[in-house]
Amino acid sequence: MKTLKEAIRDKNSAYIDVRTKSEYDSGHISGSLHVPLDELIARMDELRNISGPLILYCRSGNRSGMALHYLQEEGFTDLVNGGGFDDLRYLIG
Repeated sequence: MKTLKEAIRDKNSAYIDVRTKSEYDSGHISGSLHVPLDELIARMDELRNISGPLILYCRSGNRSGMALHYLQEEGFTDLVNGGGFDDLRYLIG
């Protein structure tokens, strides 16, 4: 598994925003895929079709941590908890 900094540098990484619609609409990482935590199960095939590392993020890192754990249980291996939106946005620059 890559570190967050390694995943950010990887041009194949996909940013997955697991926040609510209103949170996503108030601001998000450009190009991110919005998959609210409560839709994760229904959109599993969509996530499986992404070839690069998945960087999961939310408001604080809690929901993205839950999403990461669930996806690991489903066999995903190339995952990183990006933590909170504001911190991740700062790291991306």
